[in-house]
Amino acid sequence: MRTFTRPRVVVSKCLGFARCRYNGAVLTDEFVARLKAHVGFVPVCPEMEVGLGCPRDPIRVVLRGGRRRLVQPATGRDLSDEMRSFAARFLDSVGEADGFILKSRSPSCGIKDVKVYSGPQADVPRGVDRGFFGGAVLERFSDLPDGRRAGVPVEDEGRMNNFILREHFLTRLFAMASFRQVLRKGGMRRLVKFHAENKGLLMACNQAQMRQLGRLVANPNHLPEEEVFAAYRQGLARALARPPRPAGLLNVLMHALGYVSDGLQAGEKAFFLDTLEKYRAGKVPLSAAATVVRSWGARFGVPYLMEQTFLEPYPEDLLDLHDSGKGRGT
Repeated sequence: MRTFTRPRVVVSKCLGFARCRYNGAVLTDEFVARLKAHVGFVPVCPEMEVGLGCPRDPIRVVLRGGRRRLVQPATGRDLSDEMRSFAARFLDSVGEADGFILKSRSPSCGIKDVKVYSGPQADVPRGVDRGFFGGAVLERFSDLPDGRRAGVPVEDEGRMNNFILREHFLTRLFAMASFRQVLRKGGMRRLVKFHAENKGLLMACNQAQMRQLGRLVANPNHLPEEEVFAAYRQGLARALARPPRPAGLLNVLMHALGYVSDGLQAGEKAFFLDTLEKYRAGKVPLSAAATVVRSWGARFGVPYLMEQTFLEPYPEDLLDLHDSGKGRGT
């Protein structure tokens, strides 16, 4: 069983940490509650931080002169500049963060699906966008499609009801936390070891990026260690930015089979291949096949298999097959 670095996660304070919702409530989120034993949370309520009380009159995102503003319709107060200023100060001071879980649809914390109105008193929203604080988080910590920045996972609690999104979030979260520990200690040997242990995971997610990271670790141009580590972190985040496709996962499992194939009986191989077909059909989770490979690694004494993070990317008791029913897509 792996020993995991404890990730540092910024979380909306209303998700089980304090009664700070606009109506004075606290929300009990099962996923966040289960994570408490495994991560270090940094709770924050942007609305309370800009001086709004609890309970309080709701705020909303509106368009004024073609620009988004954050207003409190009941009082007419415009909180746009105060919220932007707080977000900048908080994100400047938060330090290392391995991930974010923010309140869905919140005018402050939402990362998508935040209702945008044409005015403070409008009844029907004209569209959806990011919240003010959530948008600032995405701009600073999330991914850009052109590759100029690759960051940490940023999600809302609603999307964590989706099995694939939840699994991908946890995989990225613990991988980035583990690399942060390697970066803190330093040394090329640690980086080489980290890359070897994560080779299967990288292969499943992005083979091209895996090969590029391998060349970076080899360091044929004798680049300074700090430069190599910085480039590796960017490449790692980029490689893990999208959930692996089933074909990539199956490829890694078949690759693992090759390490022990000669010692297996025909029935064992048939059972494993049948498990892969069941996974392909969505009838069993990936962990069903991964557990078999881990047992073979122990049985035949294959360190490479035993050390692969792909086979246990996050703590086992966080595995939950519950799904929202909205499918396993992104």
